[in-house]
Amino acid sequence: MLQKRVEAVTTAAWHTGLFAGHRQFARVLDDFTTELGAVIGPIDVAYETWGTLNADRSNAILVLHALTGDSHAVGEVEDGHATPGWWNGLIGPGLAIDTNRYFVVCPNVLGGCQGTTGPSSVAPDGEVYGSRFPTITIRDQVAVEYALAQFLGIERFAGIVGGSMGGMRVLEWLVGYPEACERAVVLAVGAAATAEQIALTSLQIRMIESDPNFCGGDYYRYGVVPSHGLRLARELAHLSYRSPDELDTRFGRRRQSDSVTDLGVGSSFAVESYLSHHGQKLVQRFDANSYIRLSEAMNHHDVGRDRGGVLQALRRVKARVTVIGISSDRLFPVGQQQALAEALPTCDGLHIVDSNIGHDGFLVEVKAIGEIVRAVL
Repeated sequence: MLQKRVEAVTTAAWHTGLFAGHRQFARVLDDFTTELGAVIGPIDVAYETWGTLNADRSNAILVLHALTGDSHAVGEVEDGHATPGWWNGLIGPGLAIDTNRYFVVCPNVLGGCQGTTGPSSVAPDGEVYGSRFPTITIRDQVAVEYALAQFLGIERFAGIVGGSMGGMRVLEWLVGYPEACERAVVLAVGAAATAEQIALTSLQIRMIESDPNFCGGDYYRYGVVPSHGLRLARELAHLSYRSPDELDTRFGRRRQSDSVTDLGVGSSFAVESYLSHHGQKLVQRFDANSYIRLSEAMNHHDVGRDRGGVLQALRRVKARVTVIGISSDRLFPVGQQQALAEALPTCDGLHIVDSNIGHDGFLVEVKAIGEIVRAVL
């Protein structure tokens, strides 16, 4: 019944665009076996679309979000979303990803908490998955995205674009489904997670799991949230997303209070308040178990796993690929994008965007990135 309802909505969107920008849902698989052998399902996917799919369904662009993103790439705080679009200014009529020309699809990822099946979803037995939701990989996420594409009747994307965890999925699309894409843009990522990236992510996971309210991942049944652990994890992550120069320029050693009596050793620095603010914002909109499962998937990222290594795997790629790095990125340094560009036999170019923002530059430097994407598409 659900599948028939979603098919009706999607067909209307192809022809009229009336549902563009609104979250839609599709049951894409009745059951799914993960790369590590666990079976879950059914799998529902939340996604948003902009523009109109043409008659031969050849003008689709797939946009893939990062760790705590969702399907709401464009728009305001509406339609059940607590935050505005995370790539506003890049997608829309006349913009770099021009919705007058392209039908843009952005799905929420498997394991997420914004409508797609994840740890906070209800399992077939009527109980929330919680700790029972298995470890998943980037390949699992892409397999579900491929099922969504099949559901929408899209055999080949005109382009696939994504950064950070979204960039990991772009690479898996290119290697795992080499015929399914004409062009791709990969931002701020490498071909495999590094030891430092794994270490940073693992510390965040341990912060969440050490919260007394985590309850082994089954906090839902007790009506509590591991908010302290999730907030700390986000603060550590956010620190890695920004550059030292940007933090020094914005905050330096400035204290929260300018009062002389408040300038003692115990008064907080402005940068501390900044990190705490971002940590608390995430607690209000994101599920801790999803944060863990998606972080684990990023740690497992390696396009060369069981494919003869990175170089051998990347030889499968047939799409034209553009690689973009952010000059001040310390989480995914530009050397990783340089190595990726050199290893990709179909790489059309490496672009380094000059920015002092850090890793988050792939979200913030919309104008510079838009110029590159526009030229590619």
